Amino acid sequence: MNDRRRSSDSLCRRAGRPGCTAADRPRARSPHASREWVPLPTAILTGPPAAGSASPLADDLRALGFQVVEADTPDSAAARLAAVPAGDRVAVVDRRFRGHRHALRLALTDPRFDAAAVPGALTARPAARPALARALAALAAGPHTAGRPAAASQAAAAPAVGSASRTAAGTATTMATGTVPAQAQAQGAAAAVPLPAPRRGAADDVLPDALAADLAAAGVEPHRPELGVLVAEVPTDRAAAEAAAAAIAAVDEESVRLRSAVKARDGFFTTHFISPYSRYLARWCARRGLTPNQVTTASLLVALIAAGCAATGTRAGFVAAGVLLLGSFVLDCTDGQLARYSLQYSTLGAWLDATFDRAKEYAYYAGLALGAARGGDDVWALALGAMVLQTCRHVVDFAFNEANHDATANTSPTAALSDKLDSVGWTVWVRRMIVLPIGERWALIAVLTAVSTPRITLVVLLVGCALAACYTTAGRVLRSLTRKASRTDRAARALDDLADSGPLAEALAPVLRPLARRAPAFAAPAAAVLGAAAVVATAALAPRGSWYPVATAVLYVLTSAFAVSLPLKGALDWLVPPMFRAGEYATVLALAAVSEVNGALPAAFGLVAAVAYHHYDTVYRIRGGAGAPPRAVVRSAGGHEGRTLIAALAAAVAAHRTGFTATLTVLAIAIALLVVTESIRFWVSSGAAAAVHDESGEPA
Repeated sequence: MNDRRRSSDSLCRRAGRPGCTAADRPRARSPHASREWVPLPTAILTGPPAAGSASPLADDLRALGFQVVEADTPDSAAARLAAVPAGDRVAVVDRRFRGHRHALRLALTDPRFDAAAVPGALTARPAARPALARALAALAAGPHTAGRPAAASQAAAAPAVGSASRTAAGTATTMATGTVPAQAQAQGAAAAVPLPAPRRGAADDVLPDALAADLAAAGVEPHRPELGVLVAEVPTDRAAAEAAAAAIAAVDEESVRLRSAVKARDGFFTTHFISPYSRYLARWCARRGLTPNQVTTASLLVALIAAGCAATGTRAGFVAAGVLLLGSFVLDCTDGQLARYSLQYSTLGAWLDATFDRAKEYAYYAGLALGAARGGDDVWALALGAMVLQTCRHVVDFAFNEANHDATANTSPTAALSDKLDSVGWTVWVRRMIVLPIGERWALIAVLTAVSTPRITLVVLLVGCALAACYTTAGRVLRSLTRKASRTDRAARALDDLADSGPLAEALAPVLRPLARRAPAFAAPAAAVLGAAAVVATAALAPRGSWYPVATAVLYVLTSAFAVSLPLKGALDWLVPPMFRAGEYATVLALAAVSEVNGALPAAFGLVAAVAYHHYDTVYRIRGGAGAPPRAVVRSAGGHEGRTLIAALAAAVAAHRTGFTATLTVLAIAIALLVVTESIRFWVSSGAAAAVHDESGEPA
């Protein structure tokens, strides 16, 4: 986890089950222990005592990883807040809160949000702590403190450490020594002054709710998780408390938690064949302290073993590869479900999940190609074609979503038709299956590997992915053409980053800008399509050693610079990045296939894999709000137009010799070292980016 505080289930492995004992509860480790000391977040209990039967609130908070302190008034809560280290999470919870533990977990432990709230409970991470402190200070100066001496207000701030304080159930509890810093201990000279009697319907009756409203007014809108049937409320009398207790008992909390661990919109195969049992595997992992990152790594290892089995070229190896690939996919589903089950989200984890999915699939393609070669069949061109097509499909999805992420527009007729189709149950599953999301795709690959040959597997995969690409791209084009959208500077910047233009396009863009300003609105995608089609067709049709691909590569540089010379805000400008990807990748594939040089296609596979990693890394940084990789890295990698020109030159100069293979290999290694090293450094050290990966198989 990127957060210093571990999530509840890694601290209390049995927190999700009834009967979590004191031995299960988290405790801060001594700074002198062999492992690093991990501070616990603090929950501040405030408000009047709970009505009705004893409340398990304090035990629930401790089971969720919080150390519990008490503060009866806003000014004493402010003192408690000030005593907590600035880098720690803080929660403010009303003593009268009644609800499910998982409702508290969703509100108080999710690391993705700076502030979150449910009725009667509020949490703030370090980024939201200043706003929370200001809100508490404002409430402390409100009517409930009027007429009270300042000294009494300060004396009421915190009871002495080790002294007895009144809990929500009305029984005495002793706080452990050392849970509050010394500056807070000095404030416990007088008894706490309680809040006034509750006034039904008044917002400031419940301090956490009043604070949440103040945070929202200050621009720090707390996240409010969807609870569904889970209970989270603040009853103010015995009858309401008993009704809340009955509502809590009527819901199977663990069943709700397991259901919520499964992604709401997923593919047919994943929903009906994997998730019904993988959710229980996720719970098993949570109870044994396993993290999503560990499960993600295990999924990668299983997939690499599957690729190794496919590379043997034997029927037994192919069968084992298919079984192991499905096993890897089960683990791939489990890691996300484990993250949702235990709220163990992290920047590093999201990046690992996103990049490992691509690494697993493309390594498996290479395994199929190696296995086929052992049987005398060369399918490297098919394997590389499958990788090119799949990567371009993803870039279409990413570019379209980024272009319309914050666009202001009327709903298009195409989008309205799509929503109408979604209202008919069976069409939802058909449309999700048509796009061949990861579940359906991996199931197809696994079954065909076990019962057929690598060539058949890759041909069927190419046909299926091509049809899916046509369907999704056509739907997105129709949506773009049938609505009037106003796209923001942020969207244009994201598309420009996704374009991955190098120094050549950067240098020529200002020169071509006056011409581009006089061109029609669709000129940018048209130029990208024209340049990509010209260089790919020439590379595929020209004889070995021809210089025609070099000439069209120069044209490709010019059209690429023209396409990005103006902000990409047109209706179809999101097509520019995928056209660049198709132009570069397909050119490398065509040059290697035409050259017939030994080892050229495997080297081309490695080059495209290295560049694709760079492009996926760019996508996930943008989606996480961290921006594109540094321009120095992009320039050093040559940009898509520079790499295309280098590949064309290498094919013309050394088409009949092994120098072409060597050039592609050196280029692949250099780019891999450059982009992977910088990428790992960024993701491991970055705490600002919130990487997101969710290949949901959404229909067009």
